[in-house]
Amino acid sequence: MMRTITGILCLVFLASLSNYSQDVKTPRPSPNAVVSQSVGITEITIDYSSPGVKGRTIWGELVPFDEIWRTGANEVTSISFSEPVKISGKELSAGTYGIHTIPRKDEWDIIFSGDTEVKGNSTFDEKKEVLRVKVKPGETTFKERMIFAFTNTTDNSTTVNLMWDKLKVSFDVETNTPELTLSRLRESLSWSPSFQAANYCLQNNVNLEEGLKWIEASILFQEVYWNTRIKAQLQNKLGMKNESIATMEKAIELGGKMEEAPFDYDNMKKLLADWKK
Repeated sequence: MMRTITGILCLVFLASLSNYSQDVKTPRPSPNAVVSQSVGITEITIDYSSPGVKGRTIWGELVPFDEIWRTGANEVTSISFSEPVKISGKELSAGTYGIHTIPRKDEWDIIFSGDTEVKGNSTFDEKKEVLRVKVKPGETTFKERMIFAFTNTTDNSTTVNLMWDKLKVSFDVETNTPELTLSRLRESLSWSPSFQAANYCLQNNVNLEEGLKWIEASILFQEVYWNTRIKAQLQNKLGMKNESIATMEKAIELGGKMEEAPFDYDNMKKLLADWKK
């Protein structure tokens, strides 16, 4: 009996020790680091591990020349862009990419890959390469740990710098902030609310002049079949015959370009024919 109890206690102790060990966190030799930068409305984030020099010769030895490098320790370094950008003048879609590099004495390849899960240099998949640019390495003050830093940031651009030991490698990121901002503003606004107000005026035969203003505001956001046909009918009710015919012809043209004919498309064509009599 005593042996059985002792055995059970040992098992309980080992199980609790195992659970405890899973919760214990020890420092990584190359700690994780994250750095972010806003460029206009574009968010750029770099997630990497930061190895140390530790008295070693880095370039050409610890990091060999002319070989693919995951650009740090542990997992591959990743970079995320919330909006489309240009890297050294080359277009790159929004998304998250692994940063792989091929260091050389006089020139580096910076490779943006769709593969962000690799844990070693030998597992790089060339088929997942999205963009590659060439840059010239330069000198910097000694950095014990590898770091990424942003410099020269404006509303439309920034420079990403990789620095370790006494070496710095940089590439430029550009973004069209005015166009992106206007695009987001257009997406946040819609032709629908003012269309609904104008349609109410038309269907209930009230405030027709105000309804015409509402539908013109809707068309200012986006001219589509639905709001153009409402404008034509309001114009016709207000006695603007020639204008209503021209507007309805535009609506018929827009409706004809839709993948499927609108449910009232034939009715609008009949209405137009009646107006022309």
